[in-house]
Amino acid sequence: MLLFPRLTQLDLTGPHEVLARLPGADVALVAKERAPVASETGLAIVPTATFDDVAACDVLFVPGGYGQIAAIDDAPTLAFVQRAAAGARWITSACTGAFVLGAAGLLRGYRAATHWAYMDLLPLVGAEPVHERVVIDRDRITGGGVTAGIDIALAIAAAACGADVAASIALQLEYDPAPAYAGHPRSAPPELVAAQRAKMAARHAERRALLERLARERG
Repeated sequence: MLLFPRLTQLDLTGPHEVLARLPGADVALVAKERAPVASETGLAIVPTATFDDVAACDVLFVPGGYGQIAAIDDAPTLAFVQRAAAGARWITSACTGAFVLGAAGLLRGYRAATHWAYMDLLPLVGAEPVHERVVIDRDRITGGGVTAGIDIALAIAAAACGADVAASIALQLEYDPAPAYAGHPRSAPPELVAAQRAKMAARHAERRALLERLARERG
């Protein structure tokens, strides 16, 4: 599981609760250095390994967050993602972590998802946007924003260890969300969606500009 400054911690910690419960799992929190990594909201997470410590993995997981913008413009981070993905059975992300995979060239020609506000940017990394909470395309598993990371991790659990294991973990976590609020544009009031889009407009423009620049530089 990749760590980078200013990640969205729930993108990481929700899936971590699932993946760490897989039978025989050894989950590494991997960053450039072993110093604590501060999330977007200030929660510090301590890495358990550095890029140089990890020779291979079965599952590569990448979270999102505002720090994803800097991460996709960081050569050592992308080099690690590419190297880890080369031998991984599953290459996965939550939220805007999809753009880290995409910037590493790992979503070209794949169906993928990300946070609803940034779905339109997926073609810039060669991915086909699919408006679903979890998208599985061959060995790639991507999904929607933040809380969708738990669903993504349960899909990884089912794919790796079977549906019974995934169901058992969901029961341990009492993952049964209620009450149901309007957490997606398909069910939220239009005025609320418009307000959230306006709130995220600057970040959207920043992501677009960087992805377009990287696409030009990399042909």
